[in-house]
Amino acid sequence: MDVTQIAQLLNQTLSPDGNVVRTSTEALDRLSSLPHFPFALLSIATEGQNQGQRIAASTYLKNFARRNIEVHDGSPSKISKEFKAQLMRTLLQAESSVLKVLVEAFRIIVVAEFVKQNSWPELVPELRSAIQSSNVISNGTNCEWSTINTLTVLHALVRPFQYFLNPKVAKEPVPVQLELIAKEILAPLLTVFHHLVEKAIATHGRKELETEKILLLICKCLYFAGWRLVSPHFSFLLESAILPVLMLNEKDILEWEEDTEEYIRKNLPSELEEISGWREDLFTARKSAINLLGVISMSKGPPIGSSNNGSSASSKRKKGEKNKKNNQRSIGELLVLPCLSKFPIPSDATAYDPRILKDYFGVLMAYGGLQDFLGELKPACTTTLVHTRVLPLFSLSFCPPYLVAAASWVLGELASCLPEEMSADIYSSLLKALAMPDKEYTSCYPVRVAAAGAIAGLLENEYLPPEWLPLLQVVISRIGNEDEENIILFQLLNSVVETGNENIIIHIPHIISSLVDVISKSIHPSLEPWPHVVERGFEALAVMAQSWENFMLEELEQIDSNEKHASGQAAITRALSALLQQAWLTIPLEAETSPPSSCIDHSSALLRSIILSVSGSNVIVELKLSELLLVWADLISDWHAWEESADMSVFDCIREAVSLHSKYGLENFIVRQIPPAPAPPVPQRSIIEAISAFVSEAILQYPSATWRACSCVHMLLHVPNYSCETEGVQLSLAVVFSRAAFSRFKGVRSKPCSLWKPLLLAIASCYFYYPDTVEAILEKEEDGGFATWVSALAFVCTRSSEIDLSAKSEIKLMVMTLVKMIERLLGVGIPSGGLLRDCFTSLIETSIQLKELDEEMEDEQNDEEYEDDDTNDGDDEEEIQDDDEESESEHEETEEEFLERYAQAASALENGVIEEGDAEDQDLEIELGTLEQVDEQRIVLSLIGRYHHVLIQGQALSTRLISSFINAFPDSSSFFQQYMEASL
Repeated sequence: MDVTQIAQLLNQTLSPDGNVVRTSTEALDRLSSLPHFPFALLSIATEGQNQGQRIAASTYLKNFARRNIEVHDGSPSKISKEFKAQLMRTLLQAESSVLKVLVEAFRIIVVAEFVKQNSWPELVPELRSAIQSSNVISNGTNCEWSTINTLTVLHALVRPFQYFLNPKVAKEPVPVQLELIAKEILAPLLTVFHHLVEKAIATHGRKELETEKILLLICKCLYFAGWRLVSPHFSFLLESAILPVLMLNEKDILEWEEDTEEYIRKNLPSELEEISGWREDLFTARKSAINLLGVISMSKGPPIGSSNNGSSASSKRKKGEKNKKNNQRSIGELLVLPCLSKFPIPSDATAYDPRILKDYFGVLMAYGGLQDFLGELKPACTTTLVHTRVLPLFSLSFCPPYLVAAASWVLGELASCLPEEMSADIYSSLLKALAMPDKEYTSCYPVRVAAAGAIAGLLENEYLPPEWLPLLQVVISRIGNEDEENIILFQLLNSVVETGNENIIIHIPHIISSLVDVISKSIHPSLEPWPHVVERGFEALAVMAQSWENFMLEELEQIDSNEKHASGQAAITRALSALLQQAWLTIPLEAETSPPSSCIDHSSALLRSIILSVSGSNVIVELKLSELLLVWADLISDWHAWEESADMSVFDCIREAVSLHSKYGLENFIVRQIPPAPAPPVPQRSIIEAISAFVSEAILQYPSATWRACSCVHMLLHVPNYSCETEGVQLSLAVVFSRAAFSRFKGVRSKPCSLWKPLLLAIASCYFYYPDTVEAILEKEEDGGFATWVSALAFVCTRSSEIDLSAKSEIKLMVMTLVKMIERLLGVGIPSGGLLRDCFTSLIETSIQLKELDEEMEDEQNDEEYEDDDTNDGDDEEEIQDDDEESESEHEETEEEFLERYAQAASALENGVIEEGDAEDQDLEIELGTLEQVDEQRIVLSLIGRYHHVLIQGQALSTRLISSFINAFPDSSSFFQQYMEASL
């Protein structure tokens, strides 16, 4: 085979010309069937002319392996021994950029050959030999193999065993291949690990990147392989390898001073940060050592070497009940805690001793990895440890910031196992850290970030502070100082508000007012995007406004709560209105430039909160609600950043805006007034017209918003009171909505699905008011478009359809639309035919369904009234029963139960059974406005009475269906008498 030709083709795959890339790829695909093709790729990956060519060869080999190597248990190997040997040699010599790609091809082959079939017997001995003779481990200057390469290969080898092999088996024995790797490679590697740690310490903080990377790789390999397989060496590993990696070094201090974000990312990860530190690409040797120490501490009893004993850890137990069935003590008790206790905690007398400080930093890092182990101990053990080994650091007259940061991080990591009686001391310490100012030459930003992350972790674990106001005051006082810190503080504030519930409600009006003052200082209406403090501030305000609304809805029945609600709501409303006015109304409404579209989702939530507080027309004027709604509607009309979590608040605000207009009437809502001179008398969009642009775009562009958008269609058409002067606006809405809904329907009509219902009903609401116009639009969109819509509508109405019309408002709209449709078909001279028959049959079916639903609702109402009569007698018994049920529901899932559930889920996933997501939007009721008062039974019977001879004669109607209709509506029997007699 001509290797030069393949190399040239690989070069061409890097061309910017798409045609050249396609041609060269097709040529390579043809050559790939030749037996020596993969050998040629390995040769080029090693000896290619340039790095791009070598990476291209590695990439093609990786893709080639994916396509051609099947992973099946028991199937014969199709990979030659010669190729595997050459692949290993290439891996051990490759440059890092090539190795990164090529190791993926190796992993595919490992899974197929070694993991699934255990058919690569020479792999482990050859890799062990390569590691032993690699450059760093053998200290040879002319070594053929790279230590980093050999360990990268080892990591790829053990990684498939991270979760063993068969997720469908709840308790799986340790694979024999993994035991072999542990015995032949991992156990001897511990001694190497110790020597490398000593070497790293001896460099006194200098950046020895090669050594650091090797340490990281070894930790990863040990972590993925499982602690129990190397547990006989725990003592040596802990004292000589793990703890030295955890200690503070000069590099850490330098990173704190020059790159605090990087320091936080590596050493103080939390859920509050943009990068939490838990992603694999952020693993460090220190983080890997912490994880490994956590696994070591949970191990129990003497060293275990049998595969039958390595399958799972002990199940979860309630605190204070550990070891009832097993007297074995954990390695954490026997070794880890005693070893850590040897290091003295810094005091005022030793606060400047660098050795003590650096060692104790490592101790704190170690404590941070013991949360699972400490959770197994009695609460008193954790109380003693935290009181004697962590909290004293916060009370020293001088304590280096890096120790305070580490101590704060530890408290957050141990959140799940902290006793409640320590709450006051812990929060007091963390608030000191959260408020710690920068020193003269040292930033304390990492300290504050660590404290914020710790508090968020405590709140997430329902470990609550004894007092909430001091925490809120510290957070608010720090906001606005630095952009990076604002992000953390706002996330913490959201956590406090969401967790605090009724405990912080009393403080929300004051906190909102204070926060608005901070945000308003950073708002610049012409600047887009807004600064972080503004964006995050709007988000926090939205969270607080929602919490206030949720809580007060539950308390409105109490008189004292009503008074508290009124004063608090007034303060909140004034502050939010002032903020939105500053953001949106500073630019004149007639100006060509618009306010920035930043924070539309959270702004919508704030605007909705203001709307909900309105109690009269005077309040609308005072809060400038019409002006705010006008700007907001223009902003959302041009908004295209579709995201489910974001657009929800926009739709909620639309609903409340329409409701507000129906109560009080809003200026510029349906028709926008022409601006006074000297502005040009150019008509501009009203509030409802701008909203309709947003809704129609949602229907067209965002499938997840279809239900909510179609719900708005009904609301915007039916709820406002359109006069003769404003009827043109309603017509324009019907045009826009019907066109958007039918265009979207065309994209999903190939097979009935849940989206059919909202789209077809949206068109129905438009058709009800303007049948001629909507019919013309549908025909313009597609030849026969009107018939297509009618047929789909008729299909939805059938009982056998999987698309269910369940809500009364849906069925009522359908009935009224079908009546309108039949009248129109008869009016244009279509007395018979499939279209008319389908419409009439659908009308009969939906009328019966609506009558049945009315009867069911009446029965339910009678049952509820009967049950209410007996409610008082059974209250006490129900309360006792509820308490019992609640206690029974507090069952903590054990590890065995989790594994069994996980195995069942894996089996379901393998069989293609995937649960669908939440369908709350599909339960949205259609708002029909004044149409709710229409007597649908009267209009149906009126239609049949006027046209029954035309509707019945010549139509192949079901006698069963007609009988059901007569049973539901006895007054209609005379209309069908002749038809029923002829059918007998």
